[in-house]
Order: sequence, then structure tokens, then C-alpha cells
Amino acid sequence: MKSGPLRLVVVTGLSGSGKSTAIHALEDLGWYCIDNLPPPLLGRFVELCEGGAETNRLALGIDSRVRETLDALPVLLDDLRARGHGVEVVFLDAADDVLVRRFAETRRPHPLAPDGDVAAGIMRERQRLAPLRQHADRVIDTSMLTGHELRSAIRESFLRESGAPGLDVALVSFGFKHGIPADADVVWDARFLPNPFYVQDLRARTGLDPEVEAWVLARPEATRFLELAAEMLSFTLPLYEREGRSFVTVAVGCTGGRHRSVVLAERMADMIRPHGVRVRVRHRDVER
Repeated sequence: MKSGPLRLVVVTGLSGSGKSTAIHALEDLGWYCIDNLPPPLLGRFVELCEGGAETNRLALGIDSRVRETLDALPVLLDDLRARGHGVEVVFLDAADDVLVRRFAETRRPHPLAPDGDVAAGIMRERQRLAPLRQHADRVIDTSMLTGHELRSAIRESFLRESGAPGLDVALVSFGFKHGIPADADVVWDARFLPNPFYVQDLRARTGLDPEVEAWVLARPEATRFLELAAEMLSFTLPLYEREGRSFVTVAVGCTGGRHRSVVLAERMADMIRPHGVRVRVRHRDVER
């Protein structure tokens, strides 16, 4: 018999964004998972788990299929928080064109497009899920992630185990011409720096190359930017944690996401690790 507060993760988001993959990843980590639980049953389900579940880690998949009862979910989750349970909402998102392509590849109908107009179904679903997205503690953009990469991201995020103190920070480099990451909490623009793309010897390399790194960081404006960014993060990250956030995504962008942003994201991670946060670095567009 388990006692004490439960840890509840609600996995939600757009159809085709990877919710089933995320649920299965949590199940592999030992979470008790239920997909598509109607929100009105949530309180009763938690009561049963309080009384005798074999685990205090619960993951629920909830999406637009619950329809009429979806609007009540934020209030139900706030009630569970008031009862002392740890509640986190993870919202999976992806670009419209990516979702259309995924449905075309799987040949599955969109749940909100009975007439076969997938794009219209995605628009309806975005509108229906907009209030829930606003209540999300974490938004994960899966547009550029394979199923394996999404499973790895979920595993890395939750393997540290429930309630582990401290903040998780994802530093993401990206290219503005490929779009800003939908899951970013903070976005910085590095396009004010000279671009190694126009240096013949550096064009084909990436920011992970020591020569590219040295070329970017040789600019005093680059080192000054890093100093200011580290100062800002050292000020804001404890405040995020104070407000109950467990995960923050910081995105750094340049034109293509292969040179300047990669260098700055790597160096920024080195600068904030000593401040007691767990840092994960991902270079979204470095291979484009």
C-alpha cells in the first residue's frame, strides 16, 4: 500500500504529435499509464490510487477525443494540486504540415476530420486544445523528432525520478528559417553576430567544430552576449523553480541553426551547469 502524495503527469496534445509514444515511454519507466481517461473519472481514479495502487506515479493520456468534458480538466487538475498531489501537464505539438504528412503516411483518419480534410481537422483540434495548452507545464515540439528521439527525450526527462529537486533546462539551437521551436520558453536571436557560413573554410562545418567555435567566440560581442545571457538565466531560473516549474526550454537561433546558435548553446550550458540545474543541449537543425 502506497501512502503520501501521488505524482500525476497528463500527456496531451495534437493528434499525430506523438502522445502514444510518450505514454509508452513512461510505461517503460514504470509509470502506471492510462490512455484517453474521461476527465470526470479523474478524481475517482486518483482516490483509488491513493488507497492502494502499487505505484504513486501515474500518467494519463488525454486529448480531443474526450470532447465535451475537456474544458473541465484544468479545474480538476487544480483540485488535485490543492490536495497535495504533484501534477504536471505535458503538451505535445507539431507544425501543421508535419501533422498532415504523418497522417498521410499512416493513412489513418484524423479524429476531427470525418470528411477526410486533415488540415481542417487540425485547425479544429488546435482551437479545442488551446485552453489546455495554456495550462501546460511543458510544451514539446515534435516536428523535428523521430519516434526514437521523442522516447529518448521523455526518458531523459523523467528518468531522474519524481520529485528530484532542482530544475531541468533544455538548451536548443535552431535556425530561424526553419521556424522557432514551439516549446521554447525563452528565445534569443544570435543573428547579430558575423556568420561563419560566409567563410569558405567554415561553411561546411558546424558549431561543434573547434575552429568554428573559436571564430564565433573571438568576437567581443559574442562573449558579452554570453555574459548577459548567463546573468539573466541565473536571475530567472530560480524564479521559474519558485513558481513550480520543473522544466524550462531556452532556444538560441541563428539563420540556419548550424553555426552561431550551436556555439552559443554549448557555451551557455557550460556557464549555467554550476548553478545547480540539470542541462540538456539539443541542436535541432545542425544537420540540415
